[in-house]
Amino acid sequence: MRGNEDHMKVILLQDVKALGKKGDVVNVSDGYARNAIFPKKLGLEATPKNLNDLKLQNQHADKVAQENYEAALALAEELKDKKITVKMKAGEGGRTFGSVSTKEIAAAAKEQLGMELDKKKMQLPEPIRSFGMTEVAIRLHPKVTGTFTVHVVEE
Repeated sequence: MRGNEDHMKVILLQDVKALGKKGDVVNVSDGYARNAIFPKKLGLEATPKNLNDLKLQNQHADKVAQENYEAALALAEELKDKKITVKMKAGEGGRTFGSVSTKEIAAAAKEQLGMELDKKKMQLPEPIRSFGMTEVAIRLHPKVTGTFTVHVVEE
């Protein structure tokens, strides 16, 4: 083990294996910082100015995350009374001919409500294969799930 090598505090700009995650302040040898961290733009020296910049970035990120969460809550509230109508052909015995998938629901939402709903975030276990009303859940945010109604009618 080498003894009296100088160390410095470094703010990581990216995740570095076995060292830490982006935004962490870590202690590394001067040589490692100069030869690996700085040239590869993996980190910055933890000067008071850089630490303050990091703090401001984190505050901004927290603010944006809170705004996204509030926007998702507002969208969930707006969606809960919404009804999207999808037309389908009837087959024999008044049953549906085909099915309605999240792709059709997303297209109908855009057309009827002017809303961009991500079909990948809709939680529909399987395509709708019957006429009538179906509640569809949509994940708007990791902490927010909204629901809306899809009304399948005969074409």
